[in-house]
Amino acid sequence: KAEIMQKVVENSITDTLPASFLQTHPNAHVVIDLGAAHHLTRIEHPWLVTSCQWSDKLVRSALVWLCQKLGKPILKLTNKDYNENGLSELLALYGSAYNANIKIFNDLQHTITGWPGGKPNADDTYRPERATPFPKKVIVFSPHPDDDVISMGGTIRRLVQQNHDVHVAYETSGNIAVGDEEVTRFMHFINGFNQLFADSKDSIISNKYKEIKTFFAKKKESDFDTRDILTIKGLIRRGEARIACTYNEIPLDHVHFLDLPFYESGKIEKLPMTEKDVEVVRALLQKVQPHQIYVAGDLADPHGTHKKCTDAVLAAIDEEKKAGAEWLKDCRIWMYRGAWAEWEIE
Repeated sequence: KAEIMQKVVENSITDTLPASFLQTHPNAHVVIDLGAAHHLTRIEHPWLVTSCQWSDKLVRSALVWLCQKLGKPILKLTNKDYNENGLSELLALYGSAYNANIKIFNDLQHTITGWPGGKPNADDTYRPERATPFPKKVIVFSPHPDDDVISMGGTIRRLVQQNHDVHVAYETSGNIAVGDEEVTRFMHFINGFNQLFADSKDSIISNKYKEIKTFFAKKKESDFDTRDILTIKGLIRRGEARIACTYNEIPLDHVHFLDLPFYESGKIEKLPMTEKDVEVVRALLQKVQPHQIYVAGDLADPHGTHKKCTDAVLAAIDEEKKAGAEWLKDCRIWMYRGAWAEWEIE
């Protein structure tokens, strides 16, 4: 919606966006939340319309924008570039383009590392992660059984290669994302396996195969899956997740399927998060007592699952804080993005 609101308020009037005609109204006010206003110039590039209170974050945003606009690296920006693009205030603040360039270049450089768990026996003054303890115990919380590899698969692989003790916790079953044809394929397989190696003597498999086949034949678009079908779909997601973890050399006893209760509504709309969800997460934290926790930071997931999962982790950590858990004193929390959004470089 932010992209559309920017076009409505700031771009040319067009028939494709009827709301843009309100630009000609003599007494029109636009009332929107900050998320919807994100791409408006006064929010995204305030230095173009007003004098700014320059925080470190805003300075980084301004210089990244200037680099992208001019197609120049940071260290090539000049006083003229600043003056011609509404950033003369930064020249007064830093004294010269050179000083501002060096400051922001170093700031950005210190956020990049090839050692996500910290580099042992190295000066960590300017590194994002501390050198000790080494190796670290790590938990990667993945809302669905794929967000871990989609969003931070390379980081997980690097953590494992650098000998950290990595656990992956899949917070929900992800079962509603599995198509009926996948269930049919797996049921064909297990039924064929029963015929080949057990002479169809396993009646549970034979009967369940017929039952599910009949259900799918009669299923309408508005029908919800049975509990058995949801369970099978969850098993399919578990199998995919285990293969990904095995590829990344994570032991299967370090792979945890939490199946948080809020997700198991059988529908796109989920149940509210409750204390039961928090306690499941808290039990794992108490068991592993990690030095690093990775949680989903791309909270734009349209179904709200990512936010609920991250809220459950943060609530569990709050409970541990109240209980005076010692392990928290040496733990850091990192947020990752990738499935629904990316972190800006600044």
